[in-house]
Amino acid sequence: MDLIKNKAFDTKAKAAKQPAHEQVYQTLKAQIMFGELVPGQPVTIQGLTDSLGVGMTPVREAIRRLISDGALVFQGNRRVSVPLFSARDVEQMIFARISIESELSKRATGNMSSADVDNLERIDQRLDRTIADGDVSGYLNLNHTFHETLYSFADAPILRDLTERLWLRFGPSLRVVCGRFGTQSLPDRHKDIIVALRAKDAQMAAKATAQDIEQGMELMADALIDS
Repeated sequence: MDLIKNKAFDTKAKAAKQPAHEQVYQTLKAQIMFGELVPGQPVTIQGLTDSLGVGMTPVREAIRRLISDGALVFQGNRRVSVPLFSARDVEQMIFARISIESELSKRATGNMSSADVDNLERIDQRLDRTIADGDVSGYLNLNHTFHETLYSFADAPILRDLTERLWLRFGPSLRVVCGRFGTQSLPDRHKDIIVALRAKDAQMAAKATAQDIEQGMELMADALIDS
């Protein structure tokens, strides 16, 4: 869990000059994205106030925003929790992610220099080491970094925002799947994406991205059906 906690700490540190509610939001967002908070886990204002050492007002505001993002759900009686992910949710998520993220990869292809692709490949090499080592936390962190870095070249902030919200929704469930099956069984089409980027082939990059998403999400769907 060290990488996840470090990610949350780094996020909070970068937001040090921001309002307290923004710092709390970014910290909780990282914890949800990288699986420190698991599906079904209740989230209480008092618990977060105690663990984060902040007042109730910024915690309430952060929770409100995360509910709006779909990263948390309100269950009535003032209960808030990390959402459980169903097989039907996965089906919709596959459609949404392929539609948006394939387009992001397509748009990014023509905007990346050789040096940019080299940097993306280095991230993927680090990701390979986490897979070989069975480092689930490292995998989640670097897998997100790979995609986030790629999509940053798309010059499409609206699509990127939608993607971030989707990742917030499935992140906790992906953590559970990784913990159950291990990193060795996780599909990875990142090398196909890199080949396409070097060839400046936008259609190939979009196709490889779609395959990467579909294989990973179908593994999640299988896990949910078996559970």
